[in-house]
Amino acid sequence: KPGSRYYEMATNVAKEFVRHGYGVISGGGPGIMEAANKGAKESGGASVGINIDLPFEQSANPYIDKDKLITFRHFYVRKVMFVKYAQAFVVMPGGFGTLDELFESITLVQTKKVTPFPIILMGKDYWAGMFDWIKSTMLAEGTISKRDLDLFSITDDPKTPAKIVTEFYKSVRHAPNF
Repeated sequence: KPGSRYYEMATNVAKEFVRHGYGVISGGGPGIMEAANKGAKESGGASVGINIDLPFEQSANPYIDKDKLITFRHFYVRKVMFVKYAQAFVVMPGGFGTLDELFESITLVQTKKVTPFPIILMGKDYWAGMFDWIKSTMLAEGTISKRDLDLFSITDDPKTPAKIVTEFYKSVRHAPNF
């Protein structure tokens, strides 16, 4: 909800991306997705929504640019569009859909099925238990390698994601997917 810790964090992350010259693509719905679009819109940046048609909960938020809302019926098509057009994934606290998109993006980068891009998780407290489990169980059991832990980063600082993305594209030989 507006005023909550993560809503404000998402708004500030989006504003920081706009300051660095990026637009923002969210799932287009309410809550944290709305916060990201709000931050982009308030800062004068592109604010895109890639929405999903659901029987409950998901309606487009009012901060998406007029001609930049696309609604999909199927999750898999929506995820393809996220990966195709995203220059990075900034993952805010969320539910099962968030986890689905997070692990899909990590898997695609890990298996080299997409050109690498930064994946940044916001909210150290929120992600701590999952990250501890990944290290203590998945890494310990050998189902991932130690280098897989470098496929994403975790921060609380709203300025960090835009810095990570900017530095990433200065250091790699490819440009963001346009």
